[in-house]
Amino acid sequence: MTASKSLGGWLRRNVVVIAGLLTLAYLILPNVVVMVFSFNKPAGKFNYTWQEFSTDAWQDPCGVADLCGSLGLSLRIALFATIGATVLGTMIAFALVRYRFTARGAVNALIFLPMAMPEVVMAASLLTLFLNLGAELGPTTVLIAHTMFCLSFVVVAVKARVLSMDPRLEEAARDLYAGPVQTFLRVTLPIAAPGIAAGALLAFALSFDDFIITNFNSGNTVTFPMFVWGSAQRGTPVQINVIGTAMFALAVLIVVAGQLVSNRRRKTA
Repeated sequence: MTASKSLGGWLRRNVVVIAGLLTLAYLILPNVVVMVFSFNKPAGKFNYTWQEFSTDAWQDPCGVADLCGSLGLSLRIALFATIGATVLGTMIAFALVRYRFTARGAVNALIFLPMAMPEVVMAASLLTLFLNLGAELGPTTVLIAHTMFCLSFVVVAVKARVLSMDPRLEEAARDLYAGPVQTFLRVTLPIAAPGIAAGALLAFALSFDDFIITNFNSGNTVTFPMFVWGSAQRGTPVQINVIGTAMFALAVLIVVAGQLVSNRRRKTA
């Protein structure tokens, strides 16, 4: 009876932690499956059934025609979309927090629209815009579409950080005769940097992973998500699992490295 009460009390105290761990395991499980099947040697075209362990795909990740080309294109588009969305989103976030102007409330509301509306609606709207402007669909239209899509996410991430900033720190810098540029570079920007970095990482992930907006606005351009979708119709090469595993591992390393740097700074502060 005592053991049962003790177990029940422990479960009640740690129910949130247990639920969080179970949710995390559920989210990571598909990545684990992709990782495992990157070492598979399928008997046919589809890599859905485990056959035997093999590292052939890891030794030749570009062994499938156009795979690495589409991957490189996705990385370039994601990089430039991240830069554009981060620069514009950071400026918009500072403007919304620090300044009062006409229609500020409307702009705040409009910022959330791309995140609230279905992605297919935004994709169709951007396609209509490009067609009305007579733009040729291709990498440029995909880049513009991704930048517009990621912009709201960057604004929200940076805005949350700017709202939490202590204005007295900037006032202290000005009291010590720092100019506007010097105050921004040495005080404001370092404090806002975590929010800017979070927005940039989120923008990169959203751009690299996007399929719906890309499919509407790409023309004959084939990005990595579109290559994966096309391959799934006629056969799934193991190299797709290799690229997915590598990208997942890289994302985990970036997060872990960021956390280690943050902990080190916190200890030395």
